[in-house]
Amino acid sequence: MSQTVRAPFRSLLPLKPRTAILLLAAFGVVRVALVLQANVTGSYQVVSLVFLAMIALPWILLTRDGRTLIGLVRPLHWRWVLPAVVVGLGMALGVYASATALWGHTVSNPFAYIALSYSNVPASPSDADRLIYFTIFAVIGMLFSPIGEEVLYRGVAHESFAARFGDTRAALIDAGAFAVTHLAHFGIVFVAGAWAFLPLPALFWVVTMFLASLVFYGFRKLTGSLVGAVVAHAGFNLAMNWVIFYRIIP
Repeated sequence: MSQTVRAPFRSLLPLKPRTAILLLAAFGVVRVALVLQANVTGSYQVVSLVFLAMIALPWILLTRDGRTLIGLVRPLHWRWVLPAVVVGLGMALGVYASATALWGHTVSNPFAYIALSYSNVPASPSDADRLIYFTIFAVIGMLFSPIGEEVLYRGVAHESFAARFGDTRAALIDAGAFAVTHLAHFGIVFVAGAWAFLPLPALFWVVTMFLASLVFYGFRKLTGSLVGAVVAHAGFNLAMNWVIFYRIIP
């Protein structure tokens, strides 16, 4: 597989499991640290730099053949792109409905907690302001993390694991890494000036993120491109932000 990796990195970062572990650990540690800090400060601008680095990774590390291998191609089956969006939307609404049935709009609800982290949004915005803030957060949420995370998890990491373990096991491994990393966004919470861990809500969140990850990978396979995974992920984030601005924030 040396032809898939640029010459300066072929011996250090071949598309093999050790490279996936190294990249997931490096990006994961930095991301978790920055997100936890952002939960305190309410400022997530620096976190966006992590996603930009994920997006840039294939162009730094891989050749054109390598980028093709990880799915950075036009969809082979466009008919699955719209269903990917719809399923992404539905998954987020399902997470919200389930969490609300269990915990209401308390901090044990992942979307309610994430809403609290939007500290620069007024407590009760006007209809016009609500639409503006929703549009800003939705656009950001549909671009940075879906593209960056899918390139890393369903792209580079997946193919690195698949080289040894096959697609099914690789999908389970990168889904697990994706889910655990999201504990920084919810599960480990900062409320009223103190840190806490919410065991059952955290388990709920990790399981839903794991399942969502598998669905994102499924649409990569159905479309023959990372585009399928990206648009499913973008649909999830769009619905999440709609819930936050039109169901949770008063």
